[in-house]
Amino acid sequence: MAKPAASRPASRIDWKVLGTIGAMFALVLFFWDWSFLYPIKLFVVLLHETGHGLAAVLTGGSIDHIEISSNLGGVCWSRGGWRLLVLPAGYLGSMFFGGLILIVSARTRHDRYISMVLGALVVVLTLWFVRNAFGFAFGLLFGVAMVAAGKFLSERFNDVLLKFLGLTSSLYAIIDIKEDLISRTVPGSDAYAMSQELFLPPVFWGVLWIALALIASSWFVWIAVTTRLPAAGPGSSPASSPAP
Repeated sequence: MAKPAASRPASRIDWKVLGTIGAMFALVLFFWDWSFLYPIKLFVVLLHETGHGLAAVLTGGSIDHIEISSNLGGVCWSRGGWRLLVLPAGYLGSMFFGGLILIVSARTRHDRYISMVLGALVVVLTLWFVRNAFGFAFGLLFGVAMVAAGKFLSERFNDVLLKFLGLTSSLYAIIDIKEDLISRTVPGSDAYAMSQELFLPPVFWGVLWIALALIASSWFVWIAVTTRLPAAGPGSSPASSPAP
């Protein structure tokens, strides 16, 4: 006698999380040029440069130091590594880190601890690698602020904060790619450097990276707003009700 096929866990959309993320998305777009987003944009720049450095380390290189400037610029000085991976890892890395923060904050109930861990990581990264005065001061202040938020503020506040950081990081990466690589070609940009390596125009790399970023960001949001329902056991009915 054939065994019944095991049913796959069903998924459902958490409309509350989706509504929260949708509201944040609209807020970020509407207030994109407002000053209250400035620290978060600097945080994304730090993620961007960290992405370059991490790619260098993972491909056999090393990080010398990182600089973050007040005009939302940054640079990661590294040695060695596979340049064809190091170059796109800035934009795509900041998008990945942002998506990871978004998913973790949406799928767990430990947001205060996550904020403290994230803040501690920023402080360690700053002490270890950031070597210009502005970037050093920002990294320490931002990291300490995240630790303080996790320690002293509510779980709900940290949940909203982390979702906002994650969503803004992903969105900023996409907009940054568009502005630097498609709307205008910036000499010295990652795509410009990539064009020197593989002889394709910077706009080609811009379009390719923004397509990858859009696909990945959509996937991150989908993971963040869906939850798996437990699979029904053999012979059970998903719509069963208690016997009288």
